[in-house]
Parts: sequence; structure tokens; C-alpha cells
Amino acid sequence: MLSHFPILSVLIWLPLLGAVLSLCTGGDKNANVARGIAVVVAVTNLLLCIPLYLAFDPSRYDMQFMEDHLWIRAYQTHYALGIDGISLVMVILTNFTGLLVVIAGCHAIRLRVAQYMATFLTMQGMIVGVFCAMDAILFYVFWEGMLIPMYLSIGMWGSANRSYASIKFFLFTFLGSLLMLIALIYLYNQTGSFMIESFYSLPFSLTIQKWLFFAFLLAFAVKVPMWPVHTWLPDAHTEAPAGGSVVLAALMLKLGIYGFLRFSMPITPLACQEFATPMIVLALIAIVYIGLIAIVQSDMKKLIAYSSIAHMGFAILGCFMVYEIVTHMHTLQDAYMSLEGAVIQMVAHAFGSGAMFLGVGLLAERFYNHSRLIKDYGGVAQTMPIFAAFFMLFAMSNVGLPGTAGFVGEFMVIMSAFQTHFWVAAFAALTLILSASYTLWMYKRVFFGPIANEHVAAFKDITWTEKVNYILLTIGVLWIGLYPQPLITVLRVTIGHLLLQSIPPELASTLPANSAALWG
Repeated sequence: MLSHFPILSVLIWLPLLGAVLSLCTGGDKNANVARGIAVVVAVTNLLLCIPLYLAFDPSRYDMQFMEDHLWIRAYQTHYALGIDGISLVMVILTNFTGLLVVIAGCHAIRLRVAQYMATFLTMQGMIVGVFCAMDAILFYVFWEGMLIPMYLSIGMWGSANRSYASIKFFLFTFLGSLLMLIALIYLYNQTGSFMIESFYSLPFSLTIQKWLFFAFLLAFAVKVPMWPVHTWLPDAHTEAPAGGSVVLAALMLKLGIYGFLRFSMPITPLACQEFATPMIVLALIAIVYIGLIAIVQSDMKKLIAYSSIAHMGFAILGCFMVYEIVTHMHTLQDAYMSLEGAVIQMVAHAFGSGAMFLGVGLLAERFYNHSRLIKDYGGVAQTMPIFAAFFMLFAMSNVGLPGTAGFVGEFMVIMSAFQTHFWVAAFAALTLILSASYTLWMYKRVFFGPIANEHVAAFKDITWTEKVNYILLTIGVLWIGLYPQPLITVLRVTIGHLLLQSIPPELASTLPANSAALWG
């Protein structure tokens, strides 16, 4: 039914059309019209994901719902779109998050409403474009294009130091991507095409792969962000409006991991194998060291921001443990579980961390001076019991409690690492202790104890629109935590094929002949 319908283009460009319509509503006197347009567009995009999911064939590893039109003839650049299992999951997550941000903005934003809605609708369309692009230049256009609305969201609706944070965010992420552009141009010169899949079959030497790996590494490491190029994230999260923090945590951090999966691993497998150990060490530093930094934070947003860096370290660990497992175990079973755990961690973190950022934004909005300092709160559970119950669930997901989304991916990565390197698994498992330390300490201080502030005593519990957001997020947290099978089914063949592409030929020759049978 969808074979001739450009559904991916609609998912990309409908939000941009909605952004234009929102801007055309005029000033804040027509704010409700802008809100209505944004909600209709966000709901429509999410509903379009239903037939996309139902029509997707999980038994195929190739790209589906493809669109291919010549864009720039002189350079053989195409407007080429398509999705596999990983892309499908991320497209649905993007549109789900977009709806949450729009709903939250309807209540929280009172000034420049039309511009706010246009900014986040544009961002949504650009991010969907990144996950669907099959042409490298198109990918780069969407990759850089989403920086502009995020820069504006921090600079226009952020906190006191928003100018500093927005400029720092833009410089880090933009400059980090320049080497990626050079790498893409080099790959084009080798193939005569910018189609990403044409890069996968190039037989590069180890030396060339190392240069390409480092070019991609800077762009993707900044976006994750990995230690030590993570310093822009706490500032951006702290100063961004709640919607900006949600998009950063739920989507933009995942783009770096997606870049490793789409470019680094299948294009430079020899270099990935060569640098697997340093990448694992950097991931462990993010998990343990950044977790220790989170413990001493006094600002709730900064605490959750550092927590995000630590949790994304798990996704990096899951990606690069693949090479250690295959090298030492000569089997794909645990390597597959490691890579699948990394992707599931990307999705799970979006629900838990995104929900906590929404919650902190909600508290700051109710406080008279918009404070996010832990010491300014106390006894919130007495005045906002429904909100306290929701936030507890999201905090437990951040900790990695079994039965919540935060547990599944981390458990898979730790289990697969344990088969090869006990100490790697042991250090990675420390995050369960560290996460519990800083998350529960924050929750106790903010929600329990006597009400020490008269402003907290005047808080009203969440409204029905806010409840809609938290109910949707609760469904996501519990669905992945209790029954992740639908997600695993969509990812299974795609991740299996990616794993085979990402293993150097000499390693692949040591594997059992029926290795691919693991995922059907």
C-alpha cells in the first residue's frame, strides 16, 4: 500500500510545512492557532508511523520505502531516502518525542509561541531526515540543518547564560562535523557516488581506514558526546528550555551512535577493530568518571545531563565490544547481543532521561525564579503527589531497575562484555550503583522531607495536558522494560546484517559457517 506513497518525504517535510504555517499566524495574539497547527502536525506525523511500522518487513535487511531522485547531476547527488530496522525505530522515536515537546510547549511557552513551535517542528523534520538519508550529502545537509533550530531554541528560550551555551553548542557540533564532510568527499572520489551503501564495499587499507575513522570519530564523538569532548552538553542542557533538553537527550545524542553504526563500523571495520580497546576505555571513563561527577551536582538539569553522558557510554561500549568478543570468542552470538543492547539503550534512554528533563522543566516553571537547584526544593511529593509518582518511575528507569526500559539495554551489554572481559563488565556495572546514588539522592531531597519553601507549598499538581505526556512516557518505559520483543523483532535482521558488514574479513573467516542463522 505504501510502495508508491512517499511516506518518508511526508514525515520529513510535513513538520517543515507546519513550521512555516506557524510562523504565518502572526504574533502571540494568535498563539493558540500556532499551538493548534503544531499539535495537528505532530499528531499526524506520529499516526503516519503506524502504517510505516505495519508495512515494514522485519525479515529484510535492505532499505525499504525507498525514494530516489537525482538532485545535483554534476556530482551525482541524489535525494535518496530509505529505512532499515534501526532507522524505523529512530524515526518513530523522533516523531513520538516531537509530539511530547509540542504538548509540553503548549503549556510552558507564553512568549514567541509561533517561533517556538516552528523551531521544534523544523528540528523534528531535520532529525527524521538524518535517519532516512541514503545519500551522504543529503545526510550532511540534514545533520547540519538541525543545529540551527537547536541553537535558536537555546538562545531564545534558554536561561540566563543561554548565549554562551548556544554558541558553545554550535561551535562544538559544527566544527566536529567538518572532518566528516572531508571524509565523505574522499569516499565520493573513490566511488563516483555519494550513496552511503556504495562506500561499504571499498577495500581500503588499514592506514586509510584509520584516517577515515578519526574523521568520523570527531563528528560522532562530539554528538554522543564522549569524554573528553562532552563539555558542551551540561551547559546546553542547563540553559536550554525543557523542550530543547528533551530533544537533546532523546534524539541528538543518539545521532552520534547512529553515525558509528551507519558509517564508522561498516566502512572502516579494520580501524574499528584496531581502536576497539581505546574506544572501550573512553566508554568506561564516561560510565564511571562522569557518573562520579553527576553525584556532586547541585543543579537538577546538570545532574541529569551528566547522567546522559554516562548512559550513552553504554551504547559506545556495546558497539565496540563487538570486536573484542569476535576476536576472543570467535562467535557472533554475544557480539550480536552487545550491538543490539547498544541500540535498545539508545531508545530506552530517550524515555527515561527525556521524561526527567520534562519533569525538571515543569518544577522550574512553577518556581518563582525558575530555580533548578536541589536545595531550593523539598516536600514536592506532598503538594504534587501524582507528579511525584510519575517521576519516581522515570528515576527508577534512569537507575536501571529491572522491569523498566533502562534495564534492558544495559543488561545486554554487561552480559555480552562479561563473556570476554570480566573487568570491563564489572566497571560497566558500577553505573548501577552510581546511578542509584545520584538519582535517589536527588529524588529524596526534592520530593521527600518537610516543605521548607513557601513557594513549593503553593505548587499545583500536574494538569491534564502534562498527564498525557507522562502517561505516554510511562507506556514507553514499561513497554520496553517488560516486553521488548516487538523492538527486538524489528531490529534483529538489520543488526545481524550490520554486524556481518562491520567485521573485518580475516575475523569473519574464523566464524562458523552458519553464523548468520542466529538472526534468521
